[in-house]
This record gives sequence, C-alpha cells and structure tokens, in this order.
Amino acid sequence: MAARSKADIREEVWRHLESSGLAAFPRPVRGRIPNFQGSLQACCSLRELDVFSRAREVKVDPDKPLEGARLAALQARKTLLVPTPRLRSGLFNRIVPPPGATKEMLRRCATSQGVKDYSVPVGLDGKAQVDLVVVGSVAVSEKGWRIGKGEGYADMEYAMMVSMGAVQEDTPVVTIVHDCQVLDIAEELLGDHDLTVDYILTPTRIIQTNCKRPKPQGILWHKVSSEMLGKIPILKTLRSREKQAGKDVTLQDEQPALANTKRGTISNKKVMAANPQAQAAPVGEPHVENDPENPKFEGSDTISTVFVGNLPGSLRVSELKSALRELQVVPVGLKWQGAQHRAFLHYRDQGAAHRAVSSLQGLSLGGNALRVELAKSHRSKGQGGINGHE
Repeated sequence: MAARSKADIREEVWRHLESSGLAAFPRPVRGRIPNFQGSLQACCSLRELDVFSRAREVKVDPDKPLEGARLAALQARKTLLVPTPRLRSGLFNRIVPPPGATKEMLRRCATSQGVKDYSVPVGLDGKAQVDLVVVGSVAVSEKGWRIGKGEGYADMEYAMMVSMGAVQEDTPVVTIVHDCQVLDIAEELLGDHDLTVDYILTPTRIIQTNCKRPKPQGILWHKVSSEMLGKIPILKTLRSREKQAGKDVTLQDEQPALANTKRGTISNKKVMAANPQAQAAPVGEPHVENDPENPKFEGSDTISTVFVGNLPGSLRVSELKSALRELQVVPVGLKWQGAQHRAFLHYRDQGAAHRAVSSLQGLSLGGNALRVELAKSHRSKGQGGINGHE
C-alpha cells in the first residue's frame, strides 16, 4: 500500500483537531499551522531545554501556537527574531519591548499584533547569529521528520538563514505541537529541502529526536521559481550574492528541460508538484487571469471563486489584500471592482475557497459588514462577471 502523502497527513491532523475539540483560535485550523488546547503549556517546556538556556538569539515563527515560545524568549531576556510574514520585507524582525516592560507588556509583544508594533527589521547585514530555531508544524514524527502547512516558508527561511550564515549545521530546531500531531511519517515523503527537528514539545512530553538527517545546506535554487523570486525581495539579493560567489543559481523554470516549453502550457499541477513552495502565492493584481506572465488560470478548471460584496466606496484594494493576509486566506488572484463595491477572489480549489468564506464571514471593513459567498460559477469569464452577480 502506498504511503500516505503529506497532503493526506495534513488533512487528517486538521480534521482530528477540529472534530475532537482540541483546535483553538484562530479557527478553522485547516490551512494553518494549527493552534491547539494546551499550546501555552507545551511552550513552557522550552525553559527546561539546555539548548534554550544557552541560546542568546532565538528565532520563533509568527504562528499563534508559538506565542508562548516568543513570550518565554522575551521573559528570559533573549534576542527574539521573528520572520516577516511571507518574507515580503527582509527575513527577520527583532522584537524590542519598551524599556522596563511589565509582564503584561511582554505578553503583548509576543502576540502577532505585538510582533508588528514592537519590531525592528534586521537587514541581511545585521549579522544575526541564531542559536535556536522554533518552528510550527502540522505533523511531526518522533524521528524528527516535519510536515508544515505546505507553503514551504519554514524550509525557505531556514535555507536563507544558512545562506546568510545565521545558522550552523548544529543549530538546534524545536517544534511545538499537540500530542496528536506526533505521527509516523514515511521518510520517502521528505525532500532535500525539508527541515527536520531536534526537539518536539507537546503539552505532556519533551521528545529528543536524535535526528541524523542533514538539514538543508542552503537555498536550492533549482526548486525556486521566478514567481517566488519576484515575491520575496530578499531572495533576489541572496541570489545575486551567491551568483557573484560563483554558485549555480539557475531557477526551476530556467532549467534546460523547461527552456523550450511555453510556460503557459506547463500544467499547473506539474509546476506545483515540482515546487511545493510556489503554493504560497500572495494576492495577485486585478485581471490576473489575463496576465501573460501569470498563466495559472489557463487550462485550469479547479479555480474556485469567492464573491465579496458591500465593500465601502472608500476602501482601497491594498486594504482588502492586507485583511486577506491577516486572515491567512490569500487567493491566487483577485479581481477588484471597487466602483461596484465588490471583488472576486480566486482560489486553487474549493477547500481553500470554503476556508476563505468561513474566515471572512462577519468581517467588517471601513464600517461595512462584508457580504461573502462562493460565486455561482467556478471561473470568472472574460470580463470577470460571475453568474448570479452581475
């Protein structure tokens, strides 16, 4: 029998957390690094690790279940680095609490809002020297094999840290999950870009994995698409540095095998299978489906569209995009029709579209409660009118 795929394992974990009542805010946990009942308790175990006691600089991902880990680092007066969301501006932010910060203030600094309010960007030449890495996971095995939410950001962040010289081969990696997220994972599911973990903290256990599999040795340029390069400015800088140093920085879509093929004719599924990281597509620009540089919509019948109505006349498209990023329901394309007080959000599949509808339900922007529903047809035809929403 074939081993379960990473996608199967993710779905299983998300479904179990929701159905067993273990899922915690933000809900639904599907599509996210899931927060769970007892995450604070699991994070507290970090203080018991020698690798934490010895660390001066700790990098913790911005996910909700890791809030307690960010707080532990701040309370222990360590330098706390948090990756910038979707790596849009730089790689890290350093969280700098106000002088004489109270316990309550430190608690605020550890939240996602606090990370925004009390952070200072760390440039490529900021000489970060990370002693401990804390990442979120959807699933992890006792051997240290890790499955994230499928967008490849944790793997890419780690590879970028290697490229910057911010981590060494022996820099420990910790993940914090619920006990039910610790599962058997077949090693053949792991790629050479996948990050492994050395410690797993759950509400009841501390697991040392003794994982011997080498961690990513740097950025695997042949797995990076031009699209991804365009979305992550710091990646461009690292690429030009590595190119100057004489390294092969040929991108995935510059490989000889693809050179003679029109990009638009390559099936989207194939590109995604070759490059799982490319799934993290930030919001596209309006009329993205007519953009020759962005052939995602060509020949794809799987796109599902969400109608968003009752947008205030004063709202800008950037404000809607910002709300979508905040809620972690970023579409692959967006058609903005501000004059008609509406927008259409394109998602890769119905699951992502349903997730967007449930996350946006009840949201108010600019004082207006949004009207959100699945569009009647799966695809936006020609000028973007959706059946039933003319």
